[in-house]
Amino acid sequence: MSAEGHEVDSVVIEGRRLLRVRHLGYHVGFCATVEEVAAHVDLADLVEVVDLRRPGRRPARR
Repeated sequence: MSAEGHEVDSVVIEGRRLLRVRHLGYHVGFCATVEEVAAHVDLADLVEVVDLRRPGRRPARR
């Protein structure tokens, strides 16, 4: 995810691994290479987002 709202996910479509690029939740495109992703988003701005919650556990209500 980037500060500008870009997200890059690895997906498999018809047996082919691709990188899905989204911006603010909207589909931008599927890319076969990192170079193709770089045409849409500055790679230096991407950070990995890790979910640290335990599986099957709901977040606390506020």
